[in-house]
Amino acid sequence: MAVLVTGGAGYIGSHMAWALLDAGEDVVVLDRLSTGFRWAVPPAARFYLGDVGDRDMLAQIFVENEIEAILHFAGSIVVPQSVTHPLEYYENNTSNTRLLAAAAIEAGVRHFVFSSTAAVYGDLPDDTPVVETAPTLPKNPYGQSKLMSELMLKDAAAAHDFRFVALRYFNVAGADPAGRTGLSTEGATHLLKIACEAALGQRPGVEVYGTDYPTHDGTGVRDYIHVSDLVGAHLMALRYLRSDGKSLIANCGYGRGYSVLEVLEAVKRASAREFSVTHSPRRVGDAACVVANSTLARELLGWVPRHDDLGQIVKTALAWEHTLVERQGTGLDSMRRRLVAAAF
Repeated sequence: MAVLVTGGAGYIGSHMAWALLDAGEDVVVLDRLSTGFRWAVPPAARFYLGDVGDRDMLAQIFVENEIEAILHFAGSIVVPQSVTHPLEYYENNTSNTRLLAAAAIEAGVRHFVFSSTAAVYGDLPDDTPVVETAPTLPKNPYGQSKLMSELMLKDAAAAHDFRFVALRYFNVAGADPAGRTGLSTEGATHLLKIACEAALGQRPGVEVYGTDYPTHDGTGVRDYIHVSDLVGAHLMALRYLRSDGKSLIANCGYGRGYSVLEVLEAVKRASAREFSVTHSPRRVGDAACVVANSTLARELLGWVPRHDDLGQIVKTALAWEHTLVERQGTGLDSMRRRLVAAAF
């Protein structure tokens, strides 16, 4: 039996594919490579180039592989982009999740783990860890698209022999401690990657959007979770479903937040380098503070974070950025070309 990882060539999905293989699982990856990379997929995983919304592709995967569970990472994640292109987000995040869930149910796949987001909550009081029963009031189409997907999965689980775990991510950061994969997308909007690029001279500086939020230093506060801990929660969710656990929605975060300025200072300390920081107005759709209460994931899934330290998160992110810099030009580009050519 195999596990299907959608978006498995992307940042979190590639970490998930490696973690599943480390755990002895048989892995199938589906990715259209719009933001992911073919070289990021572990060689031991079976790879399909295609879109989650392609019914024929899904049918082919289910015919050619004994899929027992789906870990669904494919989707669009840039909040400001969702505000300017909302229909694209509803198509890629919501409509395609519906298609995937329908195909899974038709194929008899009973276990489904969904990448959701803390953006479903909207804005919350400063320093208040949010619980899963908090009102869901998304401030942007990205959060709305994920919340709509959660509702669809809930209704599908009530009507079919189908169970899911939706993990509401807080701010995912860092890279594989073994150096096998990391956040590699050019133009990524993740704060930590931007800061690491600035520290290594890959960009002129960092722009901070909003310094007048009701937080301790005026900048947005987020709960940063190491990507390895996040994929660990997925492994626990898969085990939970296999043990006949009921459908569940759970937060994934550490329960404390760091401001934008605190993250930037942590990168400066770890890299021993200064970089330019400029202040700009708030972006539309950004919340002031979002911090997780992850009691459900810890108690029901048995999730135990192992990288709950901002310094460690920054260290692994910097190490991966160094790897990308070292492979720049002929190194990384030729490697990408070789792996892409070998895939087709």
